[in-house]
Amino acid sequence: MKKSIYSIACVALVFSLLLSSCGPSKKLIASNTKVSNLQKDSVNTHNQLDERNVQVKNLQDEKTSLQGENASVINDLKVLTSESKMTIADQAKQLKDFKTMVQSQKNGMNKLKASISEALMNYKTEELYIYIKDGNVYVSLEENLLFKSGSDVVDPKGKEALKSLALVLNTTKDISVMIEGHTDSVGSESSNLELSQRRADAVRAFLLQNGAKASQITTRGYGKTSPVASNDTAAGRQQNRRVEIIIP
Repeated sequence: MKKSIYSIACVALVFSLLLSSCGPSKKLIASNTKVSNLQKDSVNTHNQLDERNVQVKNLQDEKTSLQGENASVINDLKVLTSESKMTIADQAKQLKDFKTMVQSQKNGMNKLKASISEALMNYKTEELYIYIKDGNVYVSLEENLLFKSGSDVVDPKGKEALKSLALVLNTTKDISVMIEGHTDSVGSESSNLELSQRRADAVRAFLLQNGAKASQITTRGYGKTSPVASNDTAAGRQQNRRVEIIIP
């Protein structure tokens, strides 16, 4: 009986010890689990913080880069504006200089035209005509002043006119002269072309005899190819038979 009671007591003691040992073990496990979770949360928090710091740094770098680009753009705009102002100023000066040059040339042409008109004032308008075209002074001498019909020999009256013209040309500096011969449409094309050239050369030869320089004067015969009036009338054909002295 005593042995049985002793056995029961031992079993009860062991059970009691088991119960007492199981209680603290569960708390420890729970605490360890909580600590582990806190550690994980801490690691995640630190990782997120690191990511945020990287993002902040990237944003700061972008801001610095944009500020540098903006400063560069502003500087480029300042330089471009300055260059544009200089270019506009230069263009204005060039335009002014060009206008001055053109006006000077016009004044020179008008002065030369006036001098020639004064030298040839005794001749009729149906014998010669002086005008300015495309910046050149034209002295148009009709056939009835210079030549007999079909001839390339300058008449005495024509020589007097050419002498007066030579006086003006010889006193004008840096001058060049183009002499053009023209005919009407009567006759063959080849004969008209040849006659127009011979007449231009005859006028050149006379001007050379009166002081002009050979290097200053060139000639060309156009025949009937450059009329100033209709060849269907006698008056028109008379206007087309001419020698033009052109001074650029």
